[in-house]
Amino acid sequence: MNTITAIMEPHEDGTLHLPIPEAWRHRAIRVKAEIEPIPSSPDQTPAEALKGFGCLRGKISMSPDFDDPLEDFKDYME
Repeated sequence: MNTITAIMEPHEDGTLHLPIPEAWRHRAIRVKAEIEPIPSSPDQTPAEALKGFGCLRGKISMSPDFDDPLEDFKDYME
């Protein structure tokens, strides 16, 4: 697995286009992304760039098996 770190500017339609290595262009690729805003000015912190309703949308998620019983407690669940 290779790691690519890039700072990208969004296109007008709101999409980001990720450059990939030439050797990968005809293969299926799994992408795992962590998106964070870059401060618009040097004196602005990333926290200030995230102000406002819905600013953390998509940042917090729960595992699909969150509500499944835990294997460690199976003796107590009978």
